[in-house]
Amino acid sequence: MLEKILDFGRTLIPASLFQTLQPVYHYLLAMFGAVFYLFPSRELTVIAVTGTKGKTSTVELINAILEADGKITALAGTLRIKVAGDSQPNLFKMTIKGRFFLQRFLRRAVRAGCTHAIIELTSEGAKQFRHKFIDLDALVFTNLAPEHIESHGSYQKYLEAKLEIAKQLAKSKKLNKFIVVNGDDQEHEKFLQAVDGESQVEKIIYKLTDAEPHYADDKSTELTIENSRIKTRLPGRFNLYNLLGAISLARAYQVPVATIKTALESFAGIRGRMEPVGWQEFDVLVDYAHTPDSLKAVYETLNQRRKICVLGGTGGGRDHWKRPLMGQIADDYCYRIILTDEDPYDEDPEKIVQEVASGIKSGNYEIVLDRREAIRKAVQMAKKDDVVIITGKGTDPYIMGPKNTKTPWSDASVAHEELEKLKNARTA
Repeated sequence: MLEKILDFGRTLIPASLFQTLQPVYHYLLAMFGAVFYLFPSRELTVIAVTGTKGKTSTVELINAILEADGKITALAGTLRIKVAGDSQPNLFKMTIKGRFFLQRFLRRAVRAGCTHAIIELTSEGAKQFRHKFIDLDALVFTNLAPEHIESHGSYQKYLEAKLEIAKQLAKSKKLNKFIVVNGDDQEHEKFLQAVDGESQVEKIIYKLTDAEPHYADDKSTELTIENSRIKTRLPGRFNLYNLLGAISLARAYQVPVATIKTALESFAGIRGRMEPVGWQEFDVLVDYAHTPDSLKAVYETLNQRRKICVLGGTGGGRDHWKRPLMGQIADDYCYRIILTDEDPYDEDPEKIVQEVASGIKSGNYEIVLDRREAIRKAVQMAKKDDVVIITGKGTDPYIMGPKNTKTPWSDASVAHEELEKLKNARTA
Protein backbone atom coordinates (compact mmCIF):
# COMPACT_ATOMS: atom_id res chain seq x y z
CA MET A 1 0.00 0.00 0.00
CA LEU A 2 2.79 2.44 0.93
CA GLU A 3 4.51 1.72 -2.40
CA LYS A 4 1.29 2.51 -4.28
CA ILE A 5 0.90 5.79 -2.42
CA LEU A 6 4.46 6.84 -3.27
CA ASP A 7 4.02 5.79 -6.89
CA PHE A 8 0.78 7.77 -7.11
CA GLY A 9 2.58 10.80 -5.71
CA ARG A 10 5.24 10.36 -8.36
CA THR A 11 2.63 10.50 -11.15
CA LEU A 12 1.51 13.93 -9.90
CA ILE A 13 4.99 15.40 -10.34
CA PRO A 14 6.01 16.69 -13.81
CA ALA A 15 8.75 14.54 -15.37
CA SER A 16 11.26 17.40 -15.49
CA LEU A 17 10.74 18.16 -11.79
CA PHE A 18 10.88 14.47 -10.85
CA GLN A 19 14.29 14.24 -12.50
CA THR A 20 15.53 16.85 -10.02
CA LEU A 21 13.74 15.24 -7.09
CA GLN A 22 14.82 11.68 -7.88
CA PRO A 23 17.42 11.43 -5.10
CA VAL A 24 14.85 12.53 -2.51
CA TYR A 25 12.28 10.06 -3.90
CA HIS A 26 14.67 7.12 -3.74
CA TYR A 27 15.91 8.09 -0.28
CA LEU A 28 12.33 8.22 1.01
CA LEU A 29 11.59 4.83 -0.53
CA ALA A 30 14.59 3.33 1.28
CA MET A 31 13.64 4.97 4.58
CA PHE A 32 9.95 4.06 4.46
CA GLY A 33 10.82 0.51 3.42
CA ALA A 34 13.06 0.06 6.47
CA VAL A 35 10.40 1.50 8.78
CA PHE A 36 7.58 -0.55 7.20
CA TYR A 37 9.51 -3.82 7.53
CA LEU A 38 10.82 -2.93 11.02
CA PHE A 39 14.55 -2.72 10.18
CA PRO A 40 15.04 -6.46 9.53
CA SER A 41 18.81 -6.15 8.97
CA ARG A 42 19.21 -5.71 12.72
CA GLU A 43 18.03 -9.30 13.24
CA LEU A 44 20.50 -10.96 10.82
CA THR A 45 24.17 -11.10 9.99
CA VAL A 46 24.20 -9.14 6.72
CA ILE A 47 27.15 -9.55 4.34
CA ALA A 48 27.39 -7.34 1.26
CA VAL A 49 29.60 -7.87 -1.79
CA THR A 50 30.47 -5.08 -4.21
CA GLY A 51 32.89 -4.48 -7.06
CA THR A 52 32.88 -4.48 -10.85
CA LYS A 53 33.56 -8.16 -11.48
CA GLY A 54 33.11 -11.32 -9.45
CA LYS A 55 30.25 -10.14 -7.23
CA THR A 56 27.84 -12.93 -8.16
CA SER A 57 30.50 -15.63 -7.91
CA THR A 58 31.73 -14.37 -4.54
CA VAL A 59 28.18 -14.19 -3.17
CA GLU A 60 27.53 -17.78 -4.25
CA LEU A 61 30.83 -19.00 -2.78
CA ILE A 62 30.18 -17.30 0.55
CA ASN A 63 26.72 -18.84 0.63
CA ALA A 64 28.10 -22.33 -0.06
CA ILE A 65 30.68 -22.01 2.73
CA LEU A 66 28.18 -20.70 5.28
CA GLU A 67 25.69 -23.44 4.41
CA ALA A 68 28.44 -26.03 4.88
CA ASP A 69 29.08 -24.46 8.29
CA GLY A 70 25.46 -25.07 9.28
CA LYS A 71 24.12 -21.57 8.78
CA ILE A 72 20.65 -20.89 7.36
CA THR A 73 21.21 -18.37 4.61
CA ALA A 74 19.38 -15.91 2.40
CA LEU A 75 20.93 -14.61 -0.80
CA ALA A 76 20.02 -11.79 -3.19
CA GLY A 77 22.07 -11.34 -6.33
CA THR A 78 22.15 -11.18 -10.10
CA LEU A 79 21.68 -14.92 -10.48
CA ARG A 80 18.96 -15.74 -7.96
CA ILE A 81 16.96 -14.81 -4.88
CA LYS A 82 17.14 -17.40 -2.10
CA VAL A 83 15.54 -17.49 1.33
CA ALA A 84 16.43 -20.60 3.36
CA GLY A 85 15.43 -23.56 1.14
CA ASP A 86 13.46 -21.52 -1.39
CA SER A 87 15.57 -20.41 -4.39
CA GLN A 88 14.15 -18.58 -7.40
CA PRO A 89 15.95 -17.22 -10.48
CA ASN A 90 16.37 -13.45 -10.57
CA LEU A 91 14.16 -12.39 -13.50
CA PHE A 92 14.28 -8.65 -12.78
CA LYS A 93 17.03 -7.95 -15.37
CA MET A 94 18.84 -6.07 -12.60
CA THR A 95 20.94 -7.19 -9.66
CA ILE A 96 18.75 -5.70 -6.93
CA LYS A 97 15.26 -4.46 -7.65
CA GLY A 98 14.27 -1.04 -6.35
CA ARG A 99 11.33 -0.01 -4.26
CA PHE A 100 11.22 -1.95 -0.98
CA PHE A 101 12.76 -5.12 -2.38
CA LEU A 102 15.78 -5.46 -0.08
CA GLN A 103 13.89 -4.65 3.11
CA ARG A 104 11.11 -7.09 2.15
CA PHE A 105 13.72 -9.74 1.29
CA LEU A 106 15.48 -9.30 4.65
CA ARG A 107 12.18 -9.51 6.55
CA ARG A 108 11.37 -12.74 4.67
CA ALA A 109 14.78 -14.05 5.70
CA VAL A 110 14.09 -13.28 9.36
CA ARG A 111 10.69 -14.98 9.23
CA ALA A 112 12.26 -18.06 7.58
CA GLY A 113 14.75 -18.40 10.44
CA CYS A 114 17.81 -17.36 8.44
CA THR A 115 20.94 -16.47 10.38
CA HIS A 116 22.86 -14.82 7.51
CA ALA A 117 21.94 -12.80 4.43
CA ILE A 118 24.40 -12.26 1.58
CA ILE A 119 23.53 -9.45 -0.82
CA GLU A 120 25.13 -8.20 -4.02
CA LEU A 121 25.27 -4.39 -4.01
CA THR A 122 25.91 -2.32 -7.14
CA SER A 123 26.83 1.26 -7.91
CA GLU A 124 23.47 1.76 -9.64
CA GLY A 125 21.73 0.54 -6.52
CA ALA A 126 23.83 2.84 -4.33
CA LYS A 127 22.98 5.73 -6.62
CA GLN A 128 19.32 5.06 -5.78
CA PHE A 129 20.00 4.60 -2.04
CA ARG A 130 19.03 0.91 -2.03
CA HIS A 131 21.82 0.26 0.48
CA LYS A 132 20.54 2.85 2.94
CA PHE A 133 18.98 1.83 6.26
CA ILE A 134 20.62 -1.60 6.09
CA ASP A 135 22.87 -2.38 9.04
CA LEU A 136 25.76 -4.30 7.48
CA ASP A 137 28.00 -6.69 9.36
CA ALA A 138 30.56 -7.13 6.58
CA LEU A 139 31.50 -5.93 3.12
CA VAL A 140 33.65 -7.72 0.53
CA PHE A 141 35.20 -5.52 -2.19
CA THR A 142 36.28 -7.57 -5.21
CA ASN A 143 37.80 -5.05 -7.67
CA LEU A 144 37.03 -1.92 -9.67
CA ALA A 145 37.22 -1.22 -13.40
CA PRO A 146 35.39 1.31 -15.61
CA GLU A 147 31.69 0.49 -16.01
CA HIS A 148 28.39 2.43 -16.11
CA ILE A 149 30.42 5.55 -16.90
CA GLU A 150 27.68 7.24 -18.89
CA SER A 151 25.13 6.54 -16.16
CA HIS A 152 27.32 7.93 -13.37
CA GLY A 153 28.98 10.69 -15.40
CA SER A 154 32.59 9.67 -14.79
CA TYR A 155 34.76 6.90 -13.39
CA GLN A 156 35.28 9.00 -10.26
CA LYS A 157 31.54 9.19 -9.63
CA TYR A 158 31.24 5.45 -10.25
CA LEU A 159 33.96 4.90 -7.62
CA GLU A 160 32.23 7.27 -5.21
CA ALA A 161 28.96 5.34 -5.57
CA LYS A 162 30.78 2.13 -4.61
CA LEU A 163 32.47 3.87 -1.67
CA GLU A 164 29.05 4.85 -0.33
CA ILE A 165 28.48 1.16 0.37
CA ALA A 166 31.66 1.03 2.47
CA LYS A 167 30.52 4.15 4.31
CA GLN A 168 27.23 2.40 5.03
CA LEU A 169 29.21 -0.35 6.74
CA ALA A 170 30.97 2.27 8.87
CA LYS A 171 27.60 3.76 9.88
CA SER A 172 26.08 0.38 10.73
CA LYS A 173 25.04 -0.07 14.34
CA LYS A 174 26.39 -3.63 14.34
CA LEU A 175 29.40 -4.58 16.46
CA ASN A 176 32.44 -6.54 15.25
CA LYS A 177 32.17 -5.55 11.59
CA PHE A 178 34.53 -6.59 8.78
CA ILE A 179 35.65 -5.04 5.51
CA VAL A 180 37.41 -7.55 3.25
CA VAL A 181 39.24 -6.02 0.28
CA ASN A 182 41.25 -7.24 -2.69
CA GLY A 183 44.68 -5.82 -1.93
CA ASP A 184 45.81 -6.36 -5.53
CA ASP A 185 43.24 -3.84 -6.79
CA GLN A 186 44.45 -0.28 -7.22
CA GLU A 187 41.41 1.18 -5.42
CA HIS A 188 41.50 -1.00 -2.31
CA GLU A 189 43.02 1.71 -0.09
CA LYS A 190 40.04 3.99 -0.78
CA PHE A 191 37.67 1.35 0.56
CA LEU A 192 39.76 0.97 3.69
CA GLN A 193 39.85 4.74 4.11
CA ALA A 194 36.04 4.87 3.82
CA VAL A 195 35.76 3.08 7.17
CA ASP A 196 38.57 4.99 8.92
CA GLY A 197 37.55 6.30 12.30
CA GLU A 198 35.16 3.40 12.91
CA SER A 199 36.91 1.23 15.50
CA GLN A 200 34.32 -1.55 15.19
CA VAL A 201 35.39 -2.37 11.60
CA GLU A 202 38.20 -4.90 11.25
CA LYS A 203 40.14 -4.46 8.00
CA ILE A 204 41.10 -7.65 6.14
CA ILE A 205 43.21 -7.58 2.97
CA TYR A 206 43.64 -10.56 0.67
CA LYS A 207 46.12 -10.91 -2.20
CA LEU A 208 46.88 -13.60 -4.72
CA THR A 209 50.18 -14.28 -2.96
CA ASP A 210 48.13 -15.43 0.05
CA ALA A 211 47.07 -18.49 -1.97
CA GLU A 212 50.54 -19.67 -3.03
CA PRO A 213 51.18 -22.15 -4.39
CA HIS A 214 48.20 -21.76 -6.68
CA TYR A 215 47.21 -22.89 -10.14
CA ALA A 216 44.45 -22.12 -12.63
CA ASP A 217 43.50 -23.39 -16.08
CA ASP A 218 40.34 -23.61 -18.17
CA LYS A 219 38.96 -26.51 -16.10
CA SER A 220 39.87 -25.87 -12.48
CA THR A 221 41.69 -23.85 -9.85
CA GLU A 222 43.91 -24.87 -6.96
CA LEU A 223 45.04 -22.72 -4.05
CA THR A 224 46.61 -23.11 -0.64
CA ILE A 225 45.03 -21.72 2.52
CA GLU A 226 46.78 -22.17 5.88
CA ASN A 227 48.75 -25.15 4.50
CA SER A 228 45.57 -26.77 3.21
CA ARG A 229 45.38 -27.46 -0.54
CA ILE A 230 41.96 -26.73 -2.07
CA LYS A 231 41.02 -27.79 -5.60
CA THR A 232 37.83 -26.46 -7.21
CA ARG A 233 35.95 -26.90 -10.47
CA LEU A 234 35.97 -23.16 -11.10
CA PRO A 235 38.19 -22.23 -14.07
CA GLY A 236 40.50 -19.27 -14.52
CA ARG A 237 42.86 -17.05 -12.60
CA PHE A 238 40.05 -14.55 -11.96
CA ASN A 239 38.24 -17.18 -9.90
CA LEU A 240 41.24 -17.40 -7.56
CA TYR A 241 40.34 -13.87 -6.47
CA ASN A 242 36.67 -14.74 -6.03
CA LEU A 243 37.66 -17.74 -3.94
CA LEU A 244 40.05 -15.67 -1.82
CA GLY A 245 37.39 -13.05 -1.12
CA ALA A 246 34.91 -15.69 0.05
CA ILE A 247 37.54 -17.58 2.07
CA SER A 248 38.81 -14.41 3.77
CA LEU A 249 35.28 -13.48 4.80
CA ALA A 250 34.61 -17.00 6.08
CA ARG A 251 37.81 -17.07 8.13
CA ALA A 252 36.85 -13.72 9.67
CA TYR A 253 33.76 -15.54 10.98
CA GLN A 254 35.91 -18.42 12.26
CA VAL A 255 34.68 -20.99 9.75
CA PRO A 256 37.20 -23.85 9.94
CA VAL A 257 39.48 -24.36 6.94
CA ALA A 258 38.32 -28.00 6.75
CA THR A 259 34.72 -26.81 6.31
CA ILE A 260 35.79 -24.29 3.67
CA LYS A 261 37.71 -26.99 1.80
CA THR A 262 34.72 -29.36 1.83
CA ALA A 263 32.35 -26.63 0.60
CA LEU A 264 34.58 -25.42 -2.21
CA GLU A 265 35.70 -28.81 -3.47
CA SER A 266 32.06 -29.89 -3.79
CA PHE A 267 30.96 -26.59 -5.36
CA ALA A 268 29.60 -27.44 -8.83
CA GLY A 269 29.99 -24.02 -10.47
CA ILE A 270 27.88 -20.98 -11.24
CA ARG A 271 25.31 -20.76 -14.00
CA GLY A 272 26.22 -18.26 -16.68
CA ARG A 273 29.83 -18.00 -15.49
CA MET A 274 32.05 -20.14 -17.72
CA GLU A 275 29.08 -22.50 -17.83
CA PRO A 276 29.70 -25.57 -20.01
CA VAL A 277 27.08 -26.75 -22.47
CA GLY A 278 27.97 -30.37 -23.18
CA TRP A 279 29.36 -31.65 -26.48
CA GLN A 280 31.76 -34.50 -27.09
CA GLU A 281 33.83 -33.01 -29.91
CA PHE A 282 34.35 -29.43 -28.77
CA ASP A 283 33.46 -27.26 -25.79
CA VAL A 284 30.73 -24.65 -25.63
CA LEU A 285 30.81 -22.14 -22.78
CA VAL A 286 28.38 -19.40 -21.75
CA ASP A 287 29.74 -16.46 -19.77
CA TYR A 288 28.37 -13.14 -18.53
CA ALA A 289 31.54 -11.18 -19.44
CA HIS A 290 30.33 -7.72 -20.40
CA THR A 291 33.27 -5.45 -19.56
CA PRO A 292 36.66 -5.29 -21.32
CA ASP A 293 38.50 -6.65 -18.26
CA SER A 294 36.13 -9.57 -17.77
CA LEU A 295 36.11 -10.44 -21.48
CA LYS A 296 39.90 -10.46 -21.55
CA ALA A 297 40.02 -12.63 -18.41
CA VAL A 298 37.69 -15.20 -19.99
CA TYR A 299 39.66 -15.31 -23.23
CA GLU A 300 42.98 -15.57 -21.40
CA THR A 301 41.65 -18.51 -19.38
CA LEU A 302 41.05 -20.26 -22.72
CA ASN A 303 44.23 -18.96 -24.32
CA GLN A 304 45.59 -22.38 -25.28
CA ARG A 305 42.41 -23.19 -27.19
CA ARG A 306 41.19 -22.16 -30.63
CA LYS A 307 38.24 -19.93 -29.84
CA ILE A 308 35.13 -19.16 -31.88
CA CYS A 309 33.65 -16.14 -30.13
CA VAL A 310 30.02 -15.07 -30.18
CA LEU A 311 30.26 -11.47 -29.02
CA GLY A 312 27.24 -9.37 -28.12
CA GLY A 313 26.77 -5.69 -28.82
CA THR A 314 27.32 -4.50 -25.23
CA GLY A 315 23.82 -3.20 -24.53
CA GLY A 316 22.06 -0.20 -26.00
CA GLY A 317 22.08 3.23 -24.38
CA ARG A 318 25.17 2.72 -22.23
CA ASP A 319 28.95 2.59 -22.19
CA HIS A 320 29.54 3.42 -25.86
CA TRP A 321 33.24 3.86 -25.04
CA LYS A 322 33.80 0.15 -24.49
CA ARG A 323 32.36 -1.14 -27.75
CA PRO A 324 35.49 -0.79 -29.95
CA LEU A 325 37.60 -2.05 -27.04
CA MET A 326 35.52 -5.23 -26.75
CA GLY A 327 36.01 -5.77 -30.48
CA GLN A 328 39.76 -5.21 -30.15
CA ILE A 329 40.04 -7.76 -27.33
CA ALA A 330 38.14 -10.33 -29.37
CA ASP A 331 40.43 -9.59 -32.31
CA ASP A 332 43.47 -10.31 -30.12
CA TYR A 333 42.23 -13.67 -28.83
CA CYS A 334 39.63 -15.23 -31.13
CA TYR A 335 40.13 -17.49 -34.13
CA ARG A 336 36.78 -16.31 -35.49
CA ILE A 337 34.35 -13.63 -34.24
CA ILE A 338 30.60 -13.56 -34.77
CA LEU A 339 29.08 -10.23 -33.73
CA THR A 340 25.44 -10.39 -32.70
CA ASP A 341 22.56 -8.66 -30.95
CA GLU A 342 22.46 -8.48 -27.17
CA ASP A 343 20.19 -5.94 -25.43
CA PRO A 344 19.75 -3.07 -27.89
CA TYR A 345 16.91 -1.35 -26.02
CA ASP A 346 16.07 1.72 -28.14
CA GLU A 347 19.35 1.81 -30.08
CA ASP A 348 19.79 0.46 -33.60
CA PRO A 349 21.37 -3.03 -33.18
CA GLU A 350 23.27 -2.66 -36.46
CA LYS A 351 24.84 0.59 -35.24
CA ILE A 352 25.89 -1.05 -31.95
CA VAL A 353 27.65 -4.00 -33.56
CA GLN A 354 29.32 -1.75 -36.13
CA GLU A 355 30.85 0.21 -33.23
CA VAL A 356 32.14 -3.08 -31.79
CA ALA A 357 33.42 -4.05 -35.24
CA SER A 358 35.39 -0.80 -35.49
CA GLY A 359 37.84 -2.28 -32.97
CA ILE A 360 38.46 -5.41 -35.06
CA LYS A 361 41.29 -4.27 -37.33
CA SER A 362 41.93 -7.71 -38.86
CA GLY A 363 38.48 -7.89 -40.42
CA ASN A 364 38.14 -11.36 -38.86
CA TYR A 365 34.42 -11.20 -38.10
CA GLU A 366 30.94 -11.52 -39.47
CA ILE A 367 27.74 -9.88 -38.29
CA VAL A 368 24.76 -12.12 -37.55
CA LEU A 369 22.22 -10.02 -35.65
CA ASP A 370 19.88 -12.91 -34.89
CA ARG A 371 21.48 -14.29 -31.72
CA ARG A 372 20.21 -17.83 -32.24
CA GLU A 373 21.54 -17.86 -35.79
CA ALA A 374 24.88 -16.54 -34.50
CA ILE A 375 25.12 -19.40 -32.00
CA ARG A 376 24.10 -21.88 -34.71
CA LYS A 377 26.85 -20.63 -37.03
CA ALA A 378 29.42 -20.82 -34.26
CA VAL A 379 28.73 -24.46 -33.36
CA GLN A 380 28.55 -25.46 -37.02
CA MET A 381 31.94 -23.83 -37.57
CA ALA A 382 33.63 -25.52 -34.60
CA LYS A 383 36.10 -28.37 -35.11
CA LYS A 384 37.38 -31.00 -32.72
CA ASP A 385 38.99 -29.50 -29.56
CA ASP A 386 37.78 -25.96 -30.38
CA VAL A 387 35.86 -23.93 -27.81
CA VAL A 388 32.81 -21.83 -28.65
CA ILE A 389 32.49 -19.02 -26.11
CA ILE A 390 29.20 -17.09 -25.97
CA THR A 391 29.56 -13.92 -23.90
CA GLY A 392 27.52 -10.96 -22.74
CA LYS A 393 24.32 -12.38 -21.26
CA GLY A 394 25.13 -15.29 -18.99
CA THR A 395 21.81 -16.18 -17.34
CA ASP A 396 19.99 -13.03 -18.47
CA PRO A 397 16.39 -14.18 -19.04
CA TYR A 398 15.47 -11.67 -21.76
CA ILE A 399 16.76 -9.81 -24.78
CA MET A 400 15.72 -6.22 -24.13
CA GLY A 401 14.38 -4.34 -27.15
CA PRO A 402 12.72 -1.03 -28.03
CA LYS A 403 10.40 0.54 -25.46
CA ASN A 404 11.54 -1.99 -22.85
CA THR A 405 10.13 -4.98 -24.72
CA LYS A 406 11.37 -8.35 -23.46
CA THR A 407 12.04 -11.46 -25.54
CA PRO A 408 12.49 -14.54 -23.33
CA TRP A 409 16.01 -15.87 -23.76
CA SER A 410 18.65 -18.28 -22.46
CA ASP A 411 22.09 -18.53 -24.07
CA ALA A 412 22.67 -21.95 -22.50
CA SER A 413 19.30 -23.37 -23.61
CA VAL A 414 19.67 -22.06 -27.16
CA ALA A 415 23.23 -23.41 -27.38
CA HIS A 416 22.02 -26.80 -26.16
CA GLU A 417 19.19 -26.83 -28.73
CA GLU A 418 21.54 -25.92 -31.58
CA LEU A 419 24.01 -28.59 -30.51
CA GLU A 420 21.24 -31.19 -30.50
CA LYS A 421 20.23 -30.15 -34.03
CA LEU A 422 23.85 -30.41 -35.15
CA LYS A 423 24.23 -33.82 -33.52
CA ASN A 424 21.03 -35.11 -35.16
CA ALA A 425 22.09 -33.77 -38.56
CA ARG A 426 25.44 -35.54 -38.33
CA THR A 427 23.92 -38.87 -37.30
CA ALA A 428 21.03 -38.77 -39.80
